[in-house]
Amino acid sequence: MNDISFLMGLGGLLAFIIGWGFKYLPGERWQMLAVVPLKKDGEKGWQGINLTYYGFFIATSQFVSILLLLILLRSAHISILGAAVATAVILALCLPAARIVAMIVEHKRHTFTIGGASFVGIILAPWIILGVERLGSEQFILPMLPVLAAMSISYTLGEGLGRLGCISYGCCYGKPIDQCAPLARMLFTRANFIFTGENKKVAYEAGLCGTRLVPIQAITCLLYSAGALAGSYLFLHGRFAETLLLTMVLTQLWRILSETMRADFRGFGKISVYQKMGLASVVYVGLICLFVEVPEKIVPNIVSGLDVVWNPWVIGGMQLLWVVFFIYFGRSTVTRSTVIFNIVRENI
Repeated sequence: MNDISFLMGLGGLLAFIIGWGFKYLPGERWQMLAVVPLKKDGEKGWQGINLTYYGFFIATSQFVSILLLLILLRSAHISILGAAVATAVILALCLPAARIVAMIVEHKRHTFTIGGASFVGIILAPWIILGVERLGSEQFILPMLPVLAAMSISYTLGEGLGRLGCISYGCCYGKPIDQCAPLARMLFTRANFIFTGENKKVAYEAGLCGTRLVPIQAITCLLYSAGALAGSYLFLHGRFAETLLLTMVLTQLWRILSETMRADFRGFGKISVYQKMGLASVVYVGLICLFVEVPEKIVPNIVSGLDVVWNPWVIGGMQLLWVVFFIYFGRSTVTRSTVIFNIVRENI
């Protein structure tokens, strides 16, 4: 009953945030969050760096997903310190990979690829867990399948909720409805996205502002969020291998399928590198589930897991992590701004 209450509460919160995001984020108002003036541009103006809602939602999605990771691990009585070290190492590698993989695949220096970064994380995660466990000895006991299952749930939720950032920035956009097959046109005639704002990626890259598009970001957001909730349910019932397979097969196969409905540039070739990465990830995870034994006597308890929320070290670390993610992903390098400050004399 505690498991169901927890998942219903989390599901309700996600439904509220996602519903609000689908309604408002395609609008021009929700791309730029703030501007930080840097240097003079003429007599009155200042050149500024734009901070985006994309960064805000990416940082927030990672905050929520990593907090869920810690709750699940704590519920399974797994070393939080060891898991935190392993997670930190994975993030330290995946953050630069988000830009490096995009440079290699798309030949673009000023963009990110969550798909590429996640592929790097999927491949390296088992080895990092093993390394941290060996270095930490008895203090860092990290059973492979439960830790990977919890990380997979965290990744699924993080990427799903992070699609709100894509909606805000107008990236990862779907095909125009009038270019789709008849069935797709029928399905998305009413349920679609219409983006506004000339600075959104969908405008400056494809000129598709004001056009009804397949809401591919919304589908991904809903599908992955539901997958994370289903995976959490399985995890809390000790079904670790099933959790890992469910979340990985769902996310990676959907990545392969969803790219057939996307209009943004995904690299060269009929089958993109990201689709190949998705297929390779499914095979890789399947082999892990085949050869790694499921540990016995691990009975997760969500009440115990929620204790981590009140840990001051966790709270402080999560806040710092949010700031790092926001600065890294939120600082726009493809837009700029000019700011002018004036005195409101009637208020003096």
